[in-house]
Amino acid sequence: MDKNPTDTVQASNKRRSQQWINLRLVFQHPLARAGAVVLIVFSIMAIFAPYIAPYDPDKILEDSSGNWLTYKKPSERFWLGTTDMGRDILSQIIYGSRTAFIVGVLAAIMVMVIGTVIGLVAAYFSGWVDQVVMRLVDVVYGIPFLPFAMVLVTVLGGSQWNVIIAISVLLWRETCRVVRAQVLSLKERPFIEVARSSGAGHMRLIFIHLAPNVYPLSVLYGVFAVGWAIITEAGLSFLGFGDSESMSWGKMLQEAYSAQALSQGAWWWIVPPGVAIVLMVMSTYFIAQGIEQVVNPKLRSR
Repeated sequence: MDKNPTDTVQASNKRRSQQWINLRLVFQHPLARAGAVVLIVFSIMAIFAPYIAPYDPDKILEDSSGNWLTYKKPSERFWLGTTDMGRDILSQIIYGSRTAFIVGVLAAIMVMVIGTVIGLVAAYFSGWVDQVVMRLVDVVYGIPFLPFAMVLVTVLGGSQWNVIIAISVLLWRETCRVVRAQVLSLKERPFIEVARSSGAGHMRLIFIHLAPNVYPLSVLYGVFAVGWAIITEAGLSFLGFGDSESMSWGKMLQEAYSAQALSQGAWWWIVPPGVAIVLMVMSTYFIAQGIEQVVNPKLRSR
């Protein structure tokens, strides 16, 4: 089975090009388009927060007499009302989108890279390497996610980077397993044999010939990881384990709970951060639905 190495390279490039073309199918899905719109709105809020937010999120607002503007209902001046300390809730929502984006996107990138690389290496080399990796994955699956993240953040500190590390240390397991399963099938196909016979080394086979064929799966699980990361960060912040120096939606809920906002009838303090979390997580899920059409072509015919 002899082929010109140039033909092998051209065939490999054609496969990678086709994968990129297939990504255009993502936003043909109506839910993916809706999710993208919501995500774009939040991204604009995160990037331009200092210019969009009407007030400093930590500033205590006062009237002309110096009295704190506490528990003000939504109005023309305060679109989402104020907190028990007279802070503007809309400004806190806008600045909180920054934390959600930083944690969500960076955690997803780390999950994609770690899970994809480990899955590629385990499936390609097989044997004892695969056995060790899969036993490690089994151990990681047995670790309860939120309690582990709480312990790790407590030990390392509650900074955003430590929250991202805590999320990434466990979430790579799903990406690893699906990538491994895909590579076990791909590495037996003729194009890999042709590349190997033309003199391609292990690293070239893994990262040039195999990796482009599994990246849609990596992106899919990376998008899911964004939602998980946002929920985890909000949960850690609500429990008091998040970054106390940055504004986040989970921190807003924690402050509202501590101030007994519900008993004060201040529903406007609780609903906005809750809705923001739900909308952002749903937007990532909707986009994942579009990506799944690329990963699973059978869905396109439905």
